[in-house]
Amino acid sequence: MPSYTVTVATGSQWFAGTDDYIYITLMGTDHCSERTLLDKALYNDFERGAVDSYDVTVGENLGEIVLVKIEKNKYWVQDDWYCRYITVKTPAGDYVEFPCFRWLVDDKEVVLRDGRARLPQDDKTRMTKQHRHKELDHRRKNYRWKEWQPGIPMSIDANKHKDLPRDIQFDSEKGVDFILNYSKAIENLCVNQFMHMFQSSWSDFADFERIFVRIKNTISEYVMQHWKEDFMFGYQFLNGCNPVVIQKCTKLPDKFPVTHEMVAVCLERELTLEQEIEAGNIYIADYKVLDDVSPNCTDPCTLQYLAAPICLLYRNIEKKILPLAIQLGQTPGEDNPIFLPSDGKYDWLLAKIWVRSSDFHVHQTDTHLLRTHLISEVFGIAMYRQLPAVHPAYKLLIPHIRFTIAINTKAREQLICECGIFDKANGTGGGGHVQLLQKGVKALTFRSLCFPDAIKARGVDSKEELPTYFYRDDGYQVWEATKSFVSDVVGIYYASDETVKEDEEIQAFVKDVCSFGLQDFDFCEFPKSVKTREELSEYLTVVIFTASSQHAAVNFGQYDWCSWIPNSPSTMRKPPPTQKGLADVKLIIESLPDRGRSCWHLGAVWALSQYQENELYLGMYPDEHFIEKPVKEAMETFRKKLAEISSTIKKRNDGKKLPYYYMSPDRIPNSVAV
Repeated sequence: MPSYTVTVATGSQWFAGTDDYIYITLMGTDHCSERTLLDKALYNDFERGAVDSYDVTVGENLGEIVLVKIEKNKYWVQDDWYCRYITVKTPAGDYVEFPCFRWLVDDKEVVLRDGRARLPQDDKTRMTKQHRHKELDHRRKNYRWKEWQPGIPMSIDANKHKDLPRDIQFDSEKGVDFILNYSKAIENLCVNQFMHMFQSSWSDFADFERIFVRIKNTISEYVMQHWKEDFMFGYQFLNGCNPVVIQKCTKLPDKFPVTHEMVAVCLERELTLEQEIEAGNIYIADYKVLDDVSPNCTDPCTLQYLAAPICLLYRNIEKKILPLAIQLGQTPGEDNPIFLPSDGKYDWLLAKIWVRSSDFHVHQTDTHLLRTHLISEVFGIAMYRQLPAVHPAYKLLIPHIRFTIAINTKAREQLICECGIFDKANGTGGGGHVQLLQKGVKALTFRSLCFPDAIKARGVDSKEELPTYFYRDDGYQVWEATKSFVSDVVGIYYASDETVKEDEEIQAFVKDVCSFGLQDFDFCEFPKSVKTREELSEYLTVVIFTASSQHAAVNFGQYDWCSWIPNSPSTMRKPPPTQKGLADVKLIIESLPDRGRSCWHLGAVWALSQYQENELYLGMYPDEHFIEKPVKEAMETFRKKLAEISSTIKKRNDGKKLPYYYMSPDRIPNSVAV
């Protein structure tokens, strides 16, 4: 009688093993095997990290093995099981691989296709077509859209992390508990004696060092030493946490009436301000998105304030970016003066602090939360709803969606919810962050997520003009390497543009993102279809780059740039100044966060800057969803390119007081998971 050897791999993460009964059914083109219990006498089957083999004897040859059905039944108590893969050795000696990488919970079954990726039009048999449709029907019931707040991208329909499908939960929820992690961070930083001291101001700038003694690094110390200097203020627009705001100024806006006479003393080329603009030497950072956003009023004992500043920046003869003029509101007038480097030092310093605080809010809510976390969740939900596991785009994207929906759900549960951690220390807490998201969405276009397009749209693409814009330079390299890899994979499965048009599943995925994930907003400029291999490659590159490289660039530098509180205040306790000549150290200290809010802020930026245990970095694909040799070769080429980029960045950073490594591939996690 024919015998098939079945090899089963159990996951190595915590609680992956099971004591439940595991059954298997082999489904071939000719026949199906009996439902067979996988069990060895006097042996502990399916232990964590184990690879076990079993013989399945059948009455007659099954033909080509198309599907494998796994069932789990309770032994004593329900015991979830994580199956990595199953390999079937046929009587003829052939091996067929069935990737799984899924949890089996309760008395449930999973039906697996073999590991070869297939487009929907490639499936010709009734069995494979039905399997494809059943899988998506099941997913759509489990991965449902839900509106968390009106006017922002949709999220998963789950109120708590434990309500999520098991396959997308964290292995250990404790490891991503924000309250626990922030408390640990505050304890590790030795600042817990200050964390409840709300309304208690620091005595002076040096006093902030009392919460800055435990964990230091090259960049954070350098920031502490130089934060008052104009060059440090300007440098952060290029390579700080939020390097996406600066743009070329081609014409001064009417709302920002800076004159040549105001800034002439700061210009170095014997040109007028208008001529400097024409020569491409003037840049601008406009925080108009903060205008009319409500400040945090959750603590009646502490008034908090926001501003919507405009900052004019100058590229001097050394090609450094320096601040030229700052207006703290969007409407010019006597009570909204334009602050200048030639003003009193405390007037100028306070104006810069207000810009840095505004930049912090835009970074946290728009650049970071909206444009990496929330949009990646939209891509992830649409992927689960529209692409079956056998689809090549699913296999390509799944490593870059890992834990994203889980971390966002946890954030909505603890961090950005009503009375969440965000309310404790942030000036946009208490609902302002939601208003900021709603305004930010109006500028969230597909093209703004395409890295080269976004750089060019801001007029900052010239390496000659801005030679130290490392975010741009490294981002270009990683984008091109990623797109090249994606294009290789697309080329393997799509023979022509016509093949792309005929793929109803990829078209449904793209449409789901726009029509449901982004609710077909009037201002939504996301495509509803892709017509060519080039368009598909670019779309998938956006998904991967946003979740990996862009998130790394705007997330992992938070402790570096925001741990010195005066450089990046999470809230301001005095209103923006309406006239010059009043600022002094006392006013600035009273404006900056108090001791309690400073500690919560410090704990937050430290926790958010930490990499996950067993982090998977860009190009690392230990779960082999793809089994085809051409794709594995494309992956190896991708890894080599990434290694070269990492080496180039390392050489450039050697000896620099301000190294830039956030876009180094060996520091870019595959997905948004923190």
